[in-house]
Amino acid sequence: MTSARRQLIDANTTPFYHVINRCVRRAFLCGEDKLTGRSYEHRRGWIVDKIKALSAIFCIDICAYAVMSNHYHLVLKIDVDKAKSLTQKDIISRWCQITKGHAVATKYMNGDALIDGEAMLLDALLAEWHERLSSISWFMRCLNEEIARKANREDECKGAYWEGRFKSQALLDEQALLACMMYVDLNPIRAGIADSLQSSDFTSIQERVNALNPHINAPQLAKNTADNLQQIPHKALAKFDGSTLLSQQTGIPFHFADYLELIDWTGRAMRLDKKGYINNERPKLLNELGISPDAWLTSAKEFRRQYSGISGRWDSMCEFKKQHNCGKWCKGKASSQALHP
Repeated sequence: MTSARRQLIDANTTPFYHVINRCVRRAFLCGEDKLTGRSYEHRRGWIVDKIKALSAIFCIDICAYAVMSNHYHLVLKIDVDKAKSLTQKDIISRWCQITKGHAVATKYMNGDALIDGEAMLLDALLAEWHERLSSISWFMRCLNEEIARKANREDECKGAYWEGRFKSQALLDEQALLACMMYVDLNPIRAGIADSLQSSDFTSIQERVNALNPHINAPQLAKNTADNLQQIPHKALAKFDGSTLLSQQTGIPFHFADYLELIDWTGRAMRLDKKGYINNERPKLLNELGISPDAWLTSAKEFRRQYSGISGRWDSMCEFKKQHNCGKWCKGKASSQALHP
């Protein structure tokens, strides 16, 4: 039986979540259908554009994404500090970019006086909207509803576009976050539809690499200094802040240079035709986190299979389950122990 969303998403426990959604019947509704010859590739661009637009409205950052032919992956971060800093006018302004808002909110924004009943109604609306602006469920609802409407309108049909509600995984620690981001960014390479980071279309790693320099490859980029890499803006993507602890971070708790070194090493190890080119020296992040290369490569290939609704150290997963009363067991015991020393 599925768990309630409120049991699987708790920003006080971790702000990082991996979410997945599939097209109905797993059809090629975002890619190219080889049976009919019809291409739906442009719809993948719809999804990327929409997640960036919503990220600017919601207090939710995009750490990684990959839009495949019949599903997409996102790694999202709830920006708790940003949500706490929103003023009443910020809340109304942001929410009204999603919906029509409410007449009482419009009256307040225009500077008109509110009677007691209207003031009470406004307070209730502000509390509700404020909560929704840091809700992954509402973020996903706004994303999926618009894409479904556009696709059905283009196909001149009605009915479900998505297979069901999105699936989510709580990422409880640095190793889980790193493994999940790598799993998402390497999706096209793992699926055999891309042979490099630059050719991994509709992924966050392609966007990050191209933002740095579209004319040089990942190994060359990884040799640059971390300071130079940090100076390049990542547009709507969450930034790497270099902290190694989730509790101390304001963005993604790694240096981008180290992440780029590791993802290039991992991507080459996944490709059969590149095995002889792999550098035997372990990437810096694996050394810092104490992760063995074999355990890392297994996780990069099978992260989704290793873990269920949560990912992290074994004791952290069990504690999460206990606190949120969302199951009697934790999937991923052996793999989590291998990846988390």
